[in-house]
Amino acid sequence: MDTQAIWNFLGTQGVDFGLKVLGAIAVWIVGRWLIGWMRRGAHAALQRGRRIDETLARYLSSALAVALNVLLILAVLDVFGVKTTSFAALLAGAGLAIGTAWGGLLTHFAAGIFLQVLRPYKVGDHVVIGGVNGRVTELGLFGTTLVTGDSVTALVGNNKVLSDTIQNFSSLPARRVDTTAKIANGVDVHDAISKLRDAVAKIPNVAKDPKPDIEILQFTPEGPLLAVRPYTHTDHYWQVYFDTHRAVVDTFGQCGYPVPETPTVQRAAPVTP
Repeated sequence: MDTQAIWNFLGTQGVDFGLKVLGAIAVWIVGRWLIGWMRRGAHAALQRGRRIDETLARYLSSALAVALNVLLILAVLDVFGVKTTSFAALLAGAGLAIGTAWGGLLTHFAAGIFLQVLRPYKVGDHVVIGGVNGRVTELGLFGTTLVTGDSVTALVGNNKVLSDTIQNFSSLPARRVDTTAKIANGVDVHDAISKLRDAVAKIPNVAKDPKPDIEILQFTPEGPLLAVRPYTHTDHYWQVYFDTHRAVVDTFGQCGYPVPETPTVQRAAPVTP
């Protein structure tokens, strides 16, 4: 091994290469800072627009960040002397292989575009997509981020969302709350329904239109089973649900209604031979 040749190479080329590395690091740090600043600025500008909601604003800012990161990588390669035309030719030559390997990812990207056009939901809506029930926090380039009721973050691929049933609980102003109440045999059913309807209507956040539905659902051996169905916005669903149960207990207790009891079944005495 020619040690002198190595030292000559390091003396002539090493400094130049080191300067390129430092330049690339500087370009990367400054570029990442500028991309973050531009993304936040673009997102804020889009939010100020009256015709662009939060969902589309986040989607466009994410797309801008991806495009700027690609340009940053090209700039870093240019520092090392890699021409962007050669890099573009390399990408074109490897396009088929990348497309095959990332076929699933590209379908999620295409589905995300369709979701932006069709707009079945937006950020803040409570939905069931891909079997996940939660509130939408972001509709990204490749997936939709949800936060479930038990505070778990879930990411559902956009293609899975688009190919499955989408349930949006926030698209309509009121959602029905389903619960039941049983009264004992001998209690005046019409009086119980009237008093319970008045009590449920006074619960905070219960919709005035449509009015709460309180009707006889079925008859049981213990007594009539009432369907108690107030309406509210999905944001107040669980508050109205629990308050409705409390209203049933309080109303029936104030009226002195007896607790429904299962009738005693009398067994026939065994026949002795």
